[in-house]
Amino acid sequence: MFKHRIGVIFALMVAGLVAACSDSSSSRPAPEPPPPPATSVVYEIFHASQDAPEVEIRVGSNTVTGVDFGQGAYFDVLEGAVDITVDGLLPTGPATVIGPATVDGTDGQRITVIALNEVASIEPLILVDEQPSFDAGEVRVRVVHAASAAPMVDVYVTDAVTDISTVAPLGTFAFKETLGPVTVAEGEYRIQVTPAGDPATVVYDSGAVGLSGGSDLVIAAIANVATGNAAIELAVLTGNDILRLVDAESTANVRVVHASADAPAVDVVANDDFNAPAVAGLAFPEVTGYLELAPGDINVKVVPAGATTPVVIDADLTLEAATSYTVLAINALADIEPRVLVDRIRPIATEAQLRIVHASALAGAVDLYLVPPGTDLESVDPNFTGVALGGETGYLSLAAGDYDVAVTPTGDKTPAIGPATISLEAGKIYTAAARDEVGGSLPLGLILFDDFL
Repeated sequence: MFKHRIGVIFALMVAGLVAACSDSSSSRPAPEPPPPPATSVVYEIFHASQDAPEVEIRVGSNTVTGVDFGQGAYFDVLEGAVDITVDGLLPTGPATVIGPATVDGTDGQRITVIALNEVASIEPLILVDEQPSFDAGEVRVRVVHAASAAPMVDVYVTDAVTDISTVAPLGTFAFKETLGPVTVAEGEYRIQVTPAGDPATVVYDSGAVGLSGGSDLVIAAIANVATGNAAIELAVLTGNDILRLVDAESTANVRVVHASADAPAVDVVANDDFNAPAVAGLAFPEVTGYLELAPGDINVKVVPAGATTPVVIDADLTLEAATSYTVLAINALADIEPRVLVDRIRPIATEAQLRIVHASALAGAVDLYLVPPGTDLESVDPNFTGVALGGETGYLSLAAGDYDVAVTPTGDKTPAIGPATISLEAGKIYTAAARDEVGGSLPLGLILFDDFL
């Protein structure tokens, strides 16, 4: 989570007393009064544009870069007019998407600027809250509808067990509208969101959420770009941090890639349920779709299809809610092992996202090239060098267009794979895994998934 607090400290200047001269009648001048105490405004800038890239935020002369969707930045600045600018970080360079917008804050205010809407229509929503005044056992809350694709909604804030069909919603509001701020007693609450007038259709359920006394919260409903069927999730802005509250029913998404070229078809068994494998009969080089699994600890075993032994992979995994994973079975059968990757599933309208994984047991350490079509590899350095089995590039932010991909032994310009021309589109996500031929032989090839399919 990106945070930035910029403190402003003013030293008090006090004039020294003038020493008395030898004339006892000399008077001492009165000391100069100190300047008034410094006054400041808290600015919180929140990225809620679901298909926008990472951004750079400038508030006056202060800058924070690399702020992703669902993240924000915080600034303490002197009261008065300040310019706020948000630049999208595109593969071709930064481009201003908001501002400069001049905001004039006064001492003690909290000014929240939310960048919302799809990237093609991104705009700021500016909320100004005065310094709160409430008891230590109370919480001030403002709720913001910042999910552009969600309709007008009802928001219910209750205890953990109340049937919302028996109570009135806290309020009804549409995109860009707000509720509050209101003051509530500290305690445990449950936040549920439904389409307006339809309490039977819950599109978001926070589960039990504890609100601590003395907190001043802005709660933003933003698009759910992770797992599960919930239309939204909640982001809680505390004034110096951001907490994400996913739907209580959010799953973990897991897919499996058979990348062991000399291994037979396999079953993947969760928590020793051999009678109902999570994946049955997965052959090289197949890729499953995503399986929705409960978050938490899970044991995964890989066995030959239809058998219970030998167990060639026995791995304990911890799955996080609202997170997607790829589990690759890599290496030759005698040394087969799992490689677990965390996936990115949020498309970004201004770029293509490409990830390359080394899953070839024969290749050894490799260099990876991603270059304009027709580039002579002798004339360029590799983009990644010395990538070992199981290594990967992470997601690369690329401009839409054509690229040549080549894989060579480390330090060698002779391609083991490629150069192969690929065409990438903005708003799509691509993964390619280098692999051996069936049986564990040459030539090397690629397993393509995500938007390559």
